Amino acid sequence: MGVDYYNVLKLGKGASDDDLKKAYRKLAMKWHPDKNPTNKKAAEAKFKEVAEAYEVLSDPQKRSVYDKYGEEGLKGNIPAPNSNGGTQGFTNSGSATNSTRFNPRNAEDVFAEFFGASSPFPGMGSINGRSRNSTFGDGMYGGFSDTQNSFHSFGGQQKPDGHRKAAPVENKLQCTLEELYKGSTRKMKISRNVTDTSGKTMVLNEILTIDVKPGWKKGTKITFPQKGNEQPGMVAADLVFVIDEQPHSKFKRDGNDLVVVHKLTLADALTGCTISLTTLDGRSLSVPIADIIQPGYEKVLPKEGMPIAKEPGKRGNLRIKFDIKFPTRLSNEQKSGIRKLLA
Repeated sequence: MGVDYYNVLKLGKGASDDDLKKAYRKLAMKWHPDKNPTNKKAAEAKFKEVAEAYEVLSDPQKRSVYDKYGEEGLKGNIPAPNSNGGTQGFTNSGSATNSTRFNPRNAEDVFAEFFGASSPFPGMGSINGRSRNSTFGDGMYGGFSDTQNSFHSFGGQQKPDGHRKAAPVENKLQCTLEELYKGSTRKMKISRNVTDTSGKTMVLNEILTIDVKPGWKKGTKITFPQKGNEQPGMVAADLVFVIDEQPHSKFKRDGNDLVVVHKLTLADALTGCTISLTTLDGRSLSVPIADIIQPGYEKVLPKEGMPIAKEPGKRGNLRIKFDIKFPTRLSNEQKSGIRKLLA
């Protein structure tokens, strides 16, 4: 059977995605080589084993193959049927199972992807000299059916093992302001070319899930490593999605703040009023305005702005600006009355 990935993470076969993330977070922090300077060699081995277990079990397709066929299945082998209808030994059949061949990624890359740009170790900005990237997920690449934008490629990369990595492919992920306010889950059917052990190319269709986190900003990148089209002699490309924010008809984002312009009459601007607003998550706010509204005046509602992605539980402010509607004409009597009131 080889290594028991469930045992490595100290989990049962029914472990959920949250269970896997919690287990990996705890064990990766425990066995990271930088946390074990006096026992670095043994820690590196455990650290690598934990990353490999997490990478397999957090991917539904790899996990399914592993649960069914064990490590041999991850190598592209499946049990060969015998004359009694059972199985005997393994064969590399060139079937769809081969498309799940598993080549473990560098454990440091898995760690950097999981923890993002912020170092989990105080005072450290990189892992063993590597800069961390703000990447999320363990995803896929290819043609997909949610956004219509074209892919854009960057230059290729040379990997430590000497194999050249195909150029990453970038595409915009259009999100509404409501999605970035509340968070959302996007599912897209994608396809990519894979090569089996005999060198035959086939198309693999998969469903890609992207969890858009509340508070993500335009330009946030979500990277799915080594899920691109496979090419002979090259490491598969990465797929990179870049968050793009669609304009909203009412609210405008300013950093972590939301800005809205409310129209009101000159009488309300001078004498006060109560305005009603509907938030991006559908709540109704009743806002009393007692101040005299002057040019440049803003009413600030604390903690009613955008969620702050890096500080869970915190939000920016909602800033209300005012567009005062002046009367187009006044009678002489009205003008006289206004002069007396404002004298």
